[in-house]
Amino acid sequence: MEGVPTFEGDNDLSFEDSDSPFPSPLRLTPPGHQGGYDLEQRRREQDEERPVESFIVCPDHDAALNYNTNATTRGDAQAYVELNELKAGIWQETGRWAGYEESYNPASRKWGTSHISYLTFKSLIQLRKAMTNGAVLLDLDEASLSGVLEKVVDELLNKGEIRPNDRDPLLNALRQKRSQSDIGETDGAIEMQTFSVTKQRDTADAVEASVVLSGALESLQKPVVAFGRLINSVLMDSVLEAPIPVRFVFVLVGPSGSGMDFHESGRAMATLMADWVFSLEAYLAQTDKEITNAIADFMDCSIVIPPTEIQDEAMLKPIIDFQQKMLKDRLRPTDTRIYFGQKAQAAGGPQEPIEDPLARTGIPFGGMIKDIKRRYRHYISDFTDALNPQVLAAVIFIYFAALSPAITFGGLLADKTEQMMGVSELMVSTCVQGVIFCLFAAQPVLVIGFTGPLLVFEEAFFQFCKSQGLDYIVGRIWVGLWLILIVVIIVAVEGSFLVRFISRFTQEIFSILISLIFIYETFAKLIKIFKAHPLKRNYDILNDTLDDPFHTVKGNVTTVVPYGFANTALLSMCLMFGCFFIAYFFRQFKNGVFLPGPLRRMIGDFGVPIAIFLMVAVDISIKDTYTQKLVVPKGLTVSNQTARGWFIHPMGKKGDFPVWMMAASFGPALLVFILIFMESQITTLIVSKPERKMIKGSGFHFDLLLLVVMGGVASIFGVPWLSAATVRSVTHANALTVMSKGPKPEIEKVLEQRISGILVAVLVGVSILMEPILKMIPITALFGIFLYMGVTSLQGIQLWDRILLLIVPKKYHPNLPYATRVPTLKMHLFTIIQIVCLVILWVIKSSPFSLALPFILILTIPLRMLMTGTLFTKFQMKCLDADDVKVVLEEEPGTDVYSESPLP
Repeated sequence: MEGVPTFEGDNDLSFEDSDSPFPSPLRLTPPGHQGGYDLEQRRREQDEERPVESFIVCPDHDAALNYNTNATTRGDAQAYVELNELKAGIWQETGRWAGYEESYNPASRKWGTSHISYLTFKSLIQLRKAMTNGAVLLDLDEASLSGVLEKVVDELLNKGEIRPNDRDPLLNALRQKRSQSDIGETDGAIEMQTFSVTKQRDTADAVEASVVLSGALESLQKPVVAFGRLINSVLMDSVLEAPIPVRFVFVLVGPSGSGMDFHESGRAMATLMADWVFSLEAYLAQTDKEITNAIADFMDCSIVIPPTEIQDEAMLKPIIDFQQKMLKDRLRPTDTRIYFGQKAQAAGGPQEPIEDPLARTGIPFGGMIKDIKRRYRHYISDFTDALNPQVLAAVIFIYFAALSPAITFGGLLADKTEQMMGVSELMVSTCVQGVIFCLFAAQPVLVIGFTGPLLVFEEAFFQFCKSQGLDYIVGRIWVGLWLILIVVIIVAVEGSFLVRFISRFTQEIFSILISLIFIYETFAKLIKIFKAHPLKRNYDILNDTLDDPFHTVKGNVTTVVPYGFANTALLSMCLMFGCFFIAYFFRQFKNGVFLPGPLRRMIGDFGVPIAIFLMVAVDISIKDTYTQKLVVPKGLTVSNQTARGWFIHPMGKKGDFPVWMMAASFGPALLVFILIFMESQITTLIVSKPERKMIKGSGFHFDLLLLVVMGGVASIFGVPWLSAATVRSVTHANALTVMSKGPKPEIEKVLEQRISGILVAVLVGVSILMEPILKMIPITALFGIFLYMGVTSLQGIQLWDRILLLIVPKKYHPNLPYATRVPTLKMHLFTIIQIVCLVILWVIKSSPFSLALPFILILTIPLRMLMTGTLFTKFQMKCLDADDVKVVLEEEPGTDVYSESPLP
């Protein structure tokens, strides 16, 4: 082992005599080289000679993490390693690892490309032999590298590995200045690769670092080795090129004439520390022998390539297959301490499995009973947990988030139903039902409100009643009564499990339909204004003798004078687009980089109220131009006092409501139930995902029953039905989320309580007394908010992204499974099928059969099942229709809660 074998130039296996087009990676002596072989010199020569085009890299980011092994990790900690070598009295960083290796080339002063570490067998043998006599220090309680090194040197002295007079020179050498390599400069070939050590290091949720110090020190008699593990990983100033907490420190120093290759042995140790299994075994080790056994385990799973020239890259294929088999057979350490950053699990046995709230019990109302038992045992804490300043902040924020849609939807609802329901009815419904829901619901974090799909149904049902000469507001009572019967049956048979069959295929078709309806209705209303107030060269002079030349008032209802006014259409268009662009700007600002994150997000969250306020100010400042305002009655009065009151008689004012319609209302009731079921259950799924660490449970069955029964009873009072509002509910959950401290915050808990929802509902109800202020809002400003909701909702829908890919060349397709793992034609076929379904739904919506819209939507579920295995394989369908909605714990640049919202 003292000498290194050499080959002379007449060797038959030399590169000069080979006809192979591939340079042999096993050639020991380069042409013209005599004497001992320098592996690092040859590596640098190969880096300089290798053309950029020949670089081949695995496209899988996670390949370096050895996910195909049985290894577990300390929680989710990524192993990161830096190798420092002693050169000219300075510790120079020469390599870094995060699964793969990147080496620093001092000649070009650039980092090389990421590659699999290739080690010499000699370096592993030398390392294992040195570790048997080295100093091993476990669970050091130090906060600096200097303190760790002092403990290391003292341990080497105690074991007799160094002389007493070697202590101070060795400690001074180890404490020498450290020089990080140029982090930003990389070799040009790195642009071609899909894996980067720094990217893997900086994007990992949790990282622990190992520091490897290796180099020649002539003052020592023999090579010495020391391995240290800290009891707690700590950040150390000026040790690493990035602020990563350090867990392990390895030292290998000795005289240059000792036969030890310090560079290769240092690389070998760094590669060991970058291996997740070895890193875990080192973390769990209790004795010195366990460390050396871990090295032996690593060698057992390593492959030695004999000194034979590789004629073709295909010859390496059997090696890859053999290695994959070895990795699958590799054992993993099992210990409760592997849960890094958390307390070890109790020794009393495994924890109880997490209960599936959608699992059927097989008994009537079994799911609802489980919901009540699961949640109501926390009922007192639902109030005591609200004693937190963060809850008050969430109340203020969610109040505006709930008030803006209530005003906007109320104004449009009044327009669609000819004032039979409007802002006052919607705000009263939101207040009363919101308070009841938060008091008794199994998941009070949900925010209930009026939504786009319900608006579409209300418009369709109103047009149907109008065409049949029926009383719309009375018909809603019978629809509500049927709703109560339907939901009781569904909850009794535990029908909430059906939400599992509503896949992304169906959700996104309906989402785009609602978004397009919002966008279409916005421009349809604008065109209507242009027709009512056409642009003319000359306008009639307004009657200045009237108190208000722009309005005539009948009771509490304000109507528009039926002739065109000057500049009304232009100002209405400016208000609509102004409100849209301001709200959209604040949304982009929220996801930008200006100002501190909390302040930026707070300003962005109030973007819609700010946009409405600014447009009101613009409208007030232009006094000589008429614009239609939001119609709001005074006080607690209904929108149309001449046609209805707060209590609706089930048989109508004259008692002439047809009996056949009482029975026929079952059809519309089933349709509106489908809408409420889809929105509420999908929203509950998103809010209650395990990643949010909500511990009090959810209530798919009981909450559905409570929500629909309240809606059925609300029909008697002529107020709108409500459902769980996805965007508002996700925003509420985010506002109540408590994050951990540190450079990479993680979710700790969610403040699951009832007070915030109750206060928000009460504040929305009290806002009905703001009638003088609400009547100042131009209706076209609310149209701008609807345009904003429609446009922003499209951005979180995968179907919309794939529609755009129809006109995008393949080379610009995103690196996502549905674009990379599925043939392009198959992906486009899937998109076209969804577009056809969307067109059919639009035609149904625009026809006299618009009430059948939810029925047609439900047919997309069996259609999706039929396509699986016929038009698309299960793997392709998994890529195209995967439920990959990501929980937003705390919004960061480029993310928004709309990306979690299946419906606007």
